[in-house]
Formats: sequence, C-alpha cells, structure tokens
Amino acid sequence: MKNYLLIPSIILCFAILSNRSFSQSQRRVIITGWIDNNHFSVRIPDDKNRIINKSVDVLSGESVEISPSKPARESLFLSISDGFSPADITDVSADQQSALLTRDNDIYLFSQGKEIKKLTNDSIPEVNTRFSPDGSKIAYTKNKDMYVFDIINNKEIRLTFDASTRIYNGYSSWVYMEEILGRSSKYAAFWWSPDGKKIAFLRTDESDVPDFIIRSLDEKDGVHGTTEITPYPKPGDPNPKVKMGIADVTTTETTWVKTDYSVDQYFAWPFWTPDSRKLAIQQINRDQNVLKIILADVTTGNYSTMYEEKTDTWVDFKEDIEVLNDGSGIILMSNESGWKNLYHIGWEGKRFRLTTLDFDVTSIDRIDEEKRIVYFSATGSEPTDDHSFRVDFDGKNLFMMTKGEGTHNVSISPGGDYYIDTWSSFTDPGSIVLYERKGKQIRQIYDFEKTEDAPRRELIKITTSDGLFRMPATIIYPHDFDMSKKYAVVFTVYGGPGSKNISNRWSDNISWFAQNGIIEFSVDHRGSGQFGKKGTDYLYRNLGKWELLDYQDAVKWLRSKSWIDSLRIGITGSSYGGYLTCLALTKGAGYWTHGFASSSVTDWKLYDDIYTERYMDTPQNNPDGYKNGSALTFTPNYIGKLYLTHGDIDDNVHLQNTIQLISQLQDLGKAFEFMLYPGMRHGMQRTKAIHLMNEENKFWLRSFFDN
Repeated sequence: MKNYLLIPSIILCFAILSNRSFSQSQRRVIITGWIDNNHFSVRIPDDKNRIINKSVDVLSGESVEISPSKPARESLFLSISDGFSPADITDVSADQQSALLTRDNDIYLFSQGKEIKKLTNDSIPEVNTRFSPDGSKIAYTKNKDMYVFDIINNKEIRLTFDASTRIYNGYSSWVYMEEILGRSSKYAAFWWSPDGKKIAFLRTDESDVPDFIIRSLDEKDGVHGTTEITPYPKPGDPNPKVKMGIADVTTTETTWVKTDYSVDQYFAWPFWTPDSRKLAIQQINRDQNVLKIILADVTTGNYSTMYEEKTDTWVDFKEDIEVLNDGSGIILMSNESGWKNLYHIGWEGKRFRLTTLDFDVTSIDRIDEEKRIVYFSATGSEPTDDHSFRVDFDGKNLFMMTKGEGTHNVSISPGGDYYIDTWSSFTDPGSIVLYERKGKQIRQIYDFEKTEDAPRRELIKITTSDGLFRMPATIIYPHDFDMSKKYAVVFTVYGGPGSKNISNRWSDNISWFAQNGIIEFSVDHRGSGQFGKKGTDYLYRNLGKWELLDYQDAVKWLRSKSWIDSLRIGITGSSYGGYLTCLALTKGAGYWTHGFASSSVTDWKLYDDIYTERYMDTPQNNPDGYKNGSALTFTPNYIGKLYLTHGDIDDNVHLQNTIQLISQLQDLGKAFEFMLYPGMRHGMQRTKAIHLMNEENKFWLRSFFDN
C-alpha cells in the first residue's frame, strides 16, 4: 500500500467510485516543450476540431506550424513490422535507435535500418529486459536468475545459478515490489552501472516467510479452480532475507556487499558513482526509523556510511536522489527539519543544506550543473499550492519563479533564460504565461475559460477541535444549489499517511454527485502531508485514530450548516479509503450514516509487514494501537448502512479483511450489503469496474432519495 504507487493503482476506483467524475473535453492548449532556447512548441485545437502544432518565437511571438514530434517508442514502432504490436516493446535504447521486443517468451532486437533479429530461443520467459547504457548488452531474469545477452557476440551469459521457488536473483519478492521498489518495477531488482560493465542486483531468500493462499474459483479457472501461493509477511512475521550483489559482466564473478546477512533490514534504491567504481545502497532497519546510505567498493564489497537519517517515528526510502556528474556527490530531499528541504551530500559524507524552507519541497525538477542551479517544486506557504523555485548550489539566490495562488507547472528553456508557467487554481482555470529568467512577464500566451456547466466549487479550511491544524477541504455543490434546502453529502477519501488529496488546481471534471443533487466533500486530515512531518507523526502507532477524529470535526462543521441533512452523510473510498470508510461506520458510528467501502483493510494485523510496521510497529510491541485501529474491534458500535466490495483474488489487501468484518457483522445481526468481484485483484477492471460504478451509483440514489 505504498502511497505514491497505491494511489495510481486505484485511480480507476477513485474516478469511478469516489469522485464520480466524467471528464470534459481534454482538448486544451498545451505547451509541449522547447525546440531551442528561443522557441517553444505548443499544441492548439482549432475551430475545425483539429490539433495544430506550432513553433513560437519567444521574443516576437510569431509562430509557424510544425509537424508534431513523436515519442521515441512510437517512432520506433512505426518502423517495426512482422506483426509486433506496441505492447511487445519492453525497452528502448538510450540513443532511441533500438528496441527490445518479446514474443512467445523470446527476445527480439529491432534497430533502425536493420531487420528484426531473434536473440533467444527457448520456452523460458525472459523477464524485465533492459538495455545496458551503451546498448550493446541486455540484462534480464529467467527463472529468477540473472542473465545478460551480449548483442555484439550474439551470446547469452548466465550470472547467477541458485534461484529456486524461494530464492531470487535480480527479481524482488512481492512485498518489496509493493512497498519499496514499486509496481512500476514489475519485480525487477537489478541496476546497470553507468559504464555497462557491472550489474548490481538484489538477492532475496523467502524461505522463512509465511505463505498466503488465494483460491480462485472464477469461470476462467475451470471446474477445479486454481490455487495461488505467495510468501506474504504480515506484521511481526519473518521477512525476506536480502543482500546486494555486484556482478561483473565480463568475468561473471559476483562481489557481495559485506552487510550483516543475519540482521533484519531492508535494502533498495541503489545508485552508482559516475565512474562506476562504487555503489551506493539505501539501508533501513526493521523498525524503519534509521536510514543509511552506504557506499560500497565494487571489487571488495567493503563499505562506509555516507549519509544517515534518524527519526523517532519512521523514515522513507529516497526515490528521487540526483547524482551529480561532476563527481561531487548527490542532491536529495530530507524532512529532518520537519519539512522536506534540499541537501547536497558528498560521497565522503560531507553534508550541505541548500534550502531552509518551512514548507515542503515536492520534487527536484532539473539540475543545471554548468550554472550550478537546482530547479525544484515546493508548496510555498499554502500547502495546497505548488510553485516552482530555483536555488544555487551554494544555497544562495533562492528565487520563487511563479506568482499567485494555485498549482503551477513550469517549462524552462534549455539555457534557462525563459520559462513558461501553466497554472490554475480551484476556482480559476488559469492561464499560460511566458517569463524571462528574473520573473519579468513577457506575455500571456493563453487564458483558459471556465466550463459553462461547471458547478459551484469552494476550497475552504476547517480547524481541528484541538485548534492545532486548519484542514483544507473542498466542496462541490449541486448545480441547482439552494441554501434554503437540505442536501445529502458524501465524503470521498483515501487518507493514508502523507497522501494529501486537496490541491489548489482547476478540474474540468463534472461531479456525478453534483449532477445528482448531492454535495461532494473532501478533506485532508493532519497526517495527510499538508502539515509536514509535524502532522504525519501524529499517526505513528495510531493508524485510524487522528484521521477519524479530524474527519469527525469536518462532519461537525458540515452539520453546523443549515443546508446539510445530518441524516444523509455518506463516506466512500477504496483500499486505505475503504479502511477509513469501515472505521467511520463502526468506531465513528453516529457521524456518518452511509458508507461504500472497496478493497478495505479492516485490521492491520492482516496487511503486509513493511507498510504496516512503518507506521504501527509490530502487534507484539503495539497491541493497543492495533486493537484501537481495527474496524473489527468496533463492530458492536456499527450503525447506518454499509456496502462492502472486494475482489476475490486481491493479492494486496486480501479478501480475508472483508470476510472477517462480514463474519462479525453477521454474528451481531447487523445489516449490510456485499458484492464480490470474481477474478479481480486490488481494483476492478473492465466490465467489473462498470458494474461496481453502477452498484455504487444505485446505492447512493436509493439511500438518499428513496423513501
């Protein structure tokens, strides 16, 4: 349930289940990039419903029509034949001239101007094929062992030999994929050196990890069904044992980094020094409160610590480290000060702080090593905003490039002399503005217009009952809103730690709720990330406590409005949002009257250990926290109407969660509704997603409007 990856995985659920939003035309004026330092490209829809691409001169504003540039993957595919489809492309070389294709478990190589060449010929699939930096070799795993294919010598080279059903080389465990490396990794756990001569890879041993068994009875699985067995560590369980190897592609010898294999810890997100002589590895202890970046010699495996970060709560892996080509070290973000700031860390461990902000840096956008400037995004004084900044390598000349409230997306010219700001706010669709580097406006390129049928929208703040936080919240009113009437309201939530949902940006989407006479409401609690580490730390060892208390304060605020019907207050969400929905109608009974929960965690003892222990510690060390954060503890309090849904083969949040809640509600004689989705994992797809959308639509209409 890694927040930044979980949310994309349930976007379909949120679009369908929570926001009920149907997008208007996406035909907008868009800045598509820079042609050179003095010309940018723009995509413009014309009056005849065509898309026109133009090159625009920065100073004169004169433009000429140009042919749109195609992404490298698309350009390559246009040259590929022999029946391959775009889905067959697994990687594109750094020079954009070659592509790897897969068909029938074999690898094919396509290079511009050459015939497609078949590289492998066996029945075992090659997984996660990746070019070396110079494009002369390919790395992949096969039967969970590491291999390299030498394109020049047309030779497959095996690097490891001990993979089994429990031991993997260069292929991650499920829990590492889900919570550390991310779903986009597709289980890949290997990393090429810049010179293409070595590969760092993670060796994983899951021999001690308990299995979780999923039984599929969907029709596609035939008469007898299928059984899926996955090592899945739950809180307090043994973890996968891991260590980092460095394989020499020429000699096939592996050097193991000399970390203590007996210590329960996590390794991930390695990166190389520019000269390929050393490998930096991120290391976090099982308690997840100490992060170290260790620097290992690739020939001996000896290492030293170049960076260490400690906290009283939890620390996260750093996935956005920028390695400087000048050999001086790295730039990273750390929230040691309570807010995410930028730091320069030398390879020898010297630390220099580039920014001293009392708000969060959100991303490193560009580094100009020649001019020694870092461009980055940060919230500014309002946490719901997003602005662009730059600062020199020595921490001087901090400059806020964007002006006014809202969310700003900046495109900087290659030389840094100009930049274009595309901005919007919650109530203003915004504009596109061209600036010179010191912030002087050159011209407004385009002014977006409001959608004619856009409902009334508000971005407000609600003070928590302890007076410590002013929570940002959004309200979308029905189209014919009348303050003299009373309206039903539905909270749309996710609510996981650090997963803020409220942004000061425009949306062209039309709210299903607003279309159907229901107020759509969303609010970010103190642990959402809106308030830095000071806010998120409240959730430590207390998942479900402060989220619910803050949401209850929002309900109190709503109830104080004459136009809210306190007998029709709903809440809906998926995954962590499903958890909070279940908790709202049990632990928070009496505040919400209706809930629609999908793919819900109902007890943290049932989820994976890496995510859960990060926030909750183990059940052995924090029994009260687990008890008080479980919807199962509070089923006797349940009142209202709850509709539960779950996929039967959900390998992330197991169906076990919903089954245990259902069982308790049945034993207590409580009324609820439930829909099972056969063959579905964590989030519904295709026809099942449509069915779920219709089920929830009907649930809200009959709950709020049927007498």
